[in-house]
Amino acid sequence: MIQSFRDLQVYQESYELAVNVNKSILKLPEFEKFDLVSQLRRASKSIPANIAEGYAKRVSSKEFMKHLTIAIGSANEMEVHISLARDLNFWPKELADDLINKYQIVGRKLNKLIQNWKTF
Repeated sequence: MIQSFRDLQVYQESYELAVNVNKSILKLPEFEKFDLVSQLRRASKSIPANIAEGYAKRVSSKEFMKHLTIAIGSANEMEVHISLARDLNFWPKELADDLINKYQIVGRKLNKLIQNWKTF
């Protein structure tokens, strides 16, 4: 039974991804500190934060959907930033591809939540 945003599987997965990404950021070059690193930190944290905020406002379907849509946008943004880290040879291909796959899964789960939110 869902009693809190913390009970949502998509929240748990996006939070875990944010932690993993923020640990992996330490491997990026120092000169990317204010560019790619900043974007990765911001977008990765945006997903679980918007799920949590949207859940708190779920009495208004419009507000809930707004926050879940922002979370999907951030998941898509993460795919771009991770691809850049991979293609600039900052991160190993295996790490980047695994993260991209996980963000795609999170995006699909967010879409399903938008479609079926009244049933959870």
